[in-house]
Amino acid sequence: MKTTARLESALKKLYTAFHNNTLNPECCRQCAVGNILNNMDFWKHLSDSHGGLELNYVGKVHETLGRKFNGYSPSELLKIEHIFLDACGYKLPLHYKNEKPKSLTDKDILFNGLTAVITYLCELDEVDNVMAYTKLFEIENDTPKYALS
Repeated sequence: MKTTARLESALKKLYTAFHNNTLNPECCRQCAVGNILNNMDFWKHLSDSHGGLELNYVGKVHETLGRKFNGYSPSELLKIEHIFLDACGYKLPLHYKNEKPKSLTDKDILFNGLTAVITYLCELDEVDNVMAYTKLFEIENDTPKYALS
């Protein structure tokens, strides 16, 4: 399966964050985008609301200039974070009065967010979803594609 450099890098960073317990939806440095951007939080200045999809003035300037951050445009970064927070169960945009999951460290909740983000990243790069496990069960000519020995 072919992937792009930006996808490989993002997958590696997200996987590492998930397994090292450094994936935190409410921290701009440890959320999905924060991890993709090497635990930097400058990206939060691209929008006026965490989890929102609308670029603010700064975000629009970067987008218009064609700027990319680790391969992703400002609007793609906002979409990644939006998808992550939504799949984790947050009512968006992120605000202390809005609903959120009871446990920020629940691996099942974080896995849901991670899976949704990876699906989107694969779609962006027009790559088969690396999380699609159904291919393991495909059958060719009455022989399982991946037979156990």
